[in-house]
Amino acid sequence: MSRRFVLLLAAMAASCGAPLMKLPSGPGAPVSAADADASLAQATASCQALRTLTAEVAVSGSAGGHRLRGRLSAGVAAPASARLEAIAPFGPPLFIFVATGDEATLLLPRDDRALEHGRADAVLDAVAGVPLGAADLEAILTGCAPGGEPGPVQARQFGDAWRQLTRASGDDLYLRREKTGEPWVLAALVRRSGSGAWRTEYRDRRNGLPRTIRVASLGDARSPGAFDLQLVLSQVETNVPLDASAFRLAIPASAAPISLDELRRNGPLAPKPDGP
Repeated sequence: MSRRFVLLLAAMAASCGAPLMKLPSGPGAPVSAADADASLAQATASCQALRTLTAEVAVSGSAGGHRLRGRLSAGVAAPASARLEAIAPFGPPLFIFVATGDEATLLLPRDDRALEHGRADAVLDAVAGVPLGAADLEAILTGCAPGGEPGPVQARQFGDAWRQLTRASGDDLYLRREKTGEPWVLAALVRRSGSGAWRTEYRDRRNGLPRTIRVASLGDARSPGAFDLQLVLSQVETNVPLDASAFRLAIPASAAPISLDELRRNGPLAPKPDGP
């Protein structure tokens, strides 16, 4: 398979550079369940009202042992649908990824290969080095906590500026405010799932939605599955009607199938023959 994806994204690549946000730790002061629920509702009010979001996304950082820099055309819709197109400087996209729920389809237009009915997080991990499903992508791009869970099972406050809310799943939500009386915002999320663990940080909010997002795996940054990416959103549009067809791919009759194992072995982020 062609390695143009890596060559295009690696050219002039740079890592995220800036250190991760310093999150509070320690016992803190307990927060009542009602107060925790109210602060989370306040922090996610803007994103909870979203049904769809589309944006151009500038991506930089590292994943799958490669330094990356590129652009995505992205769209997400509630409750859990996502579409990513990796934009090339010229010609067709480097890849098109669509997912609804846990199922994904991937098309590699330049290689005329396709993968259908794959597990969303595994497919995106194989092609881009990040094990994220449609619900994860929706939460990351909208600056919201993943839905479908009850309220936090534990909540702690650190001074007047921070709250840490822990869910039954083990996810930690970090709420922040500049001063007492100002609204809480979701500053960071530590997510733990069967496909791994990572943290997402949200900055540069406009109209309640983040424009700069950092997503980084937890654990050893030198491990093969590590990733650390910065996403800068532009041309953001919200609640624009998106037809269900936006999250389906018409696979060309000429496209040959590619398995998930082959995508891992020979795809864009596979090790080069002469080294990692």
